[in-house]
Amino acid sequence: MDIPVETFRLKNGLLVTLSEDHTAPIVAVNLWYHVGSANERQGRTGFAHLFEHMLFQGSANVGTNEHFELIQRAGGTLNGSTWLDRTNYFETVPSNHLEQILWLEADRMGQLLPAMTQSKLDLQRDVVKNERRWSVDNQPYGTWWERLPALAFPQSHPFHHSLIGSMEDLSGASLEDIAHFFRTFYTPDNAVLTIAGDFDPSEARTMVARHFRDIPAGENRPPLEDIELPPRIGEWRREVISDEVMLPRLFLAFRSPVFGSESYYAASVCGAILGMKKGSRLYRTLVRERQVAAEVTAFTYDLAKGSDLLVIDATARPEVSAEELEAEVVEQIDLLFSEGVTADEVDRAVAMIETDFTTSMQSAAERADKLSMFATYFGEPALINRQVEQYAQVEIEDINRFARTYLGPDNRVSLLFIPRDGAESAVALAGSATAGA
Repeated sequence: MDIPVETFRLKNGLLVTLSEDHTAPIVAVNLWYHVGSANERQGRTGFAHLFEHMLFQGSANVGTNEHFELIQRAGGTLNGSTWLDRTNYFETVPSNHLEQILWLEADRMGQLLPAMTQSKLDLQRDVVKNERRWSVDNQPYGTWWERLPALAFPQSHPFHHSLIGSMEDLSGASLEDIAHFFRTFYTPDNAVLTIAGDFDPSEARTMVARHFRDIPAGENRPPLEDIELPPRIGEWRREVISDEVMLPRLFLAFRSPVFGSESYYAASVCGAILGMKKGSRLYRTLVRERQVAAEVTAFTYDLAKGSDLLVIDATARPEVSAEELEAEVVEQIDLLFSEGVTADEVDRAVAMIETDFTTSMQSAAERADKLSMFATYFGEPALINRQVEQYAQVEIEDINRFARTYLGPDNRVSLLFIPRDGAESAVALAGSATAGA
């Protein structure tokens, strides 16, 4: 598969990627800003995610919620998302609405501040607080995705703190704080714009220049705090959480080579061998054969700086204790660590990854997102065309070397949720693993 990729950069620094495909009469626009929770300062956590909400509240020439209304009226879809090191906004619409989308994105990139008001901030702050209550604080296992990075990364590290932020920090956000965050990070020289699907590249270039070229570049954007880490944690860190849950659930994580590095592909294939779909080693062993887990999967965070994480997520079957679940998962990791993988496992995992990737690239929205990702992290969206080859080059010894280096007891983080009525066992669990054990 050879995805067409064209790139150009406006004088204000905006990097633009075009990928023409006339298979269907739709076009996807994807805008990545290179800012996430890692760019927040102490006492101001949650700003990146709060800002994702604020960008849908209107700009100088667009009313509150009008961005949604215009796109939905055109028969399109849209959304945004925030991650540790990026925030993105994306729309898919019939092809004849491309210029309307570009105008909307340019208006909020260049003209958001005139429309920002205290009432809008107060409203979206309450929305985010409610989102935190429903999706984190009052959701079974909901705190895992802030507890796990907090265990895996040192307190001073940009990836350590909560992506959604604390209630206190959200309450303390002022209108000037938000304006400063926008002026610092929401600038064309800190963004990537991708267009994929049914469009004429020459016309698209003209549209992009017309709507974005007069937006000024940013100034004095601070660099990330020190993000480098040793390749391994150096111990086995564990936390047991007694919570309102029905079944024990284990998150077992390892520091892993950063996304895009040569060793990343071995880590990714190893994760697929362990927990990608129902033929994976963990699913086959723990769900089908031993019947100790109801669900199990493995995935990488795909972080391109500092350190990535490889995570195993396993939920126990009813009547299976937290101790048994953890012991069974660890046994399989220890087995892979000591004995390695087989050629059949490697072939299966690589084939599945290639199939999933190739299938996803048929979608204009998925293609646009991946192009934006490679452009943002590496400045080379054309790297998308090397992914299948990179995975095909992974050999058994690459995976076994990764396992011996990264899956040992000196590089583990365990986050174990147990039902509240099992709290008495938490004391024993908390003491069952020690640093380096």
